[in-house]
Amino acid sequence: MLTSDFDFTLPDELIAQHPVKPRDASRLMVVDRRTGEIAHRHFDELPELLDSRDLLVRNNSQVLPARLIGRRAATQGKWEGLFLDERPDGAWEILAKTRGRPVAGETVVVGEGLPLVLESREADGRWIVRPSLQDEADASPLALLHRHGRPPLPPYIRGGIAAPDDDDAYQTVYARRPGSVAAPTAGLHFTADVFDRLAARGVRTADVTLHVGVGTFRPIEAETLDAHVMHTEWAELDAETAAILRDQRARGGRIVAVGTTSARTLETASASGTIQPFQGRTNLFIRPGHGFHAVDVLLTNFHLPRSSLLVLVSSLAGLDLMRRAYAEAVRERYRFFSYGDAMLIIS
Repeated sequence: MLTSDFDFTLPDELIAQHPVKPRDASRLMVVDRRTGEIAHRHFDELPELLDSRDLLVRNNSQVLPARLIGRRAATQGKWEGLFLDERPDGAWEILAKTRGRPVAGETVVVGEGLPLVLESREADGRWIVRPSLQDEADASPLALLHRHGRPPLPPYIRGGIAAPDDDDAYQTVYARRPGSVAAPTAGLHFTADVFDRLAARGVRTADVTLHVGVGTFRPIEAETLDAHVMHTEWAELDAETAAILRDQRARGGRIVAVGTTSARTLETASASGTIQPFQGRTNLFIRPGHGFHAVDVLLTNFHLPRSSLLVLVSSLAGLDLMRRAYAEAVRERYRFFSYGDAMLIIS
């Protein structure tokens, strides 16, 4: 298929710049993939749309304060970086942007005074840097990022500039395992009240983990889906959860994936046809023709044009139905992307 099949025009004013308050006041488009019907609801009505047949699978990954802002020590020029990962030897992988051309051996100072020594630049543009930790009591990346980093808002939200309330807003209420550099945004709509009402309806929950990488924002640049090289992300579905999900399948219940990240984890773990424990990196590219083994219902946000996430939801619901749903979302002035409204794809 052509990547252009997944393109659409979106007015800039529909890209949400701030979260709705309270979280569950966002709108919810309900798309029935069997009948093609589209309905307009609000997220706090989700418990009315699910029942005791349903098991909700959430991604419990926690967003790191991965955005680093500082200056080059030698020139005082502005420098920005995004923490991606820690290497076994303690060095960090960073995506960086700056004026001029930094060279290996330079030092940049970020946050409240953390020096980072630039060691080398990789072929893909990533920098390998090493924190200089003489005055730091805790040298773990998590501790350093919490002291010196900021929420890694995507560039389409206020140019990536975080406000104080983004510390909480750009994090799900059930986030537990630090590791993402972008939020699993379908989960941002949930509140404790929504979970209480879901539980009262007999809806159960189970957690998986997928640490969202920067590749989630990158559009597909190849002309065809076949030519696209999918990014990898670390995921885990443990043995206990796999057993719960297999039992749900055996009882004829539905599995409701909260977000494309949960869906990707579930489908990776069920590649054999049955849901099995999984831990490691996945490069699964879910595209039209994919046979879904572990996802019956998908809760998701509205995604970027030409993105692998839009391809995923179109694989479940059908491209024609998604084109119609997105066109209606634009007409009805839905809010798009990370802080935007939600869609529930049911069957």
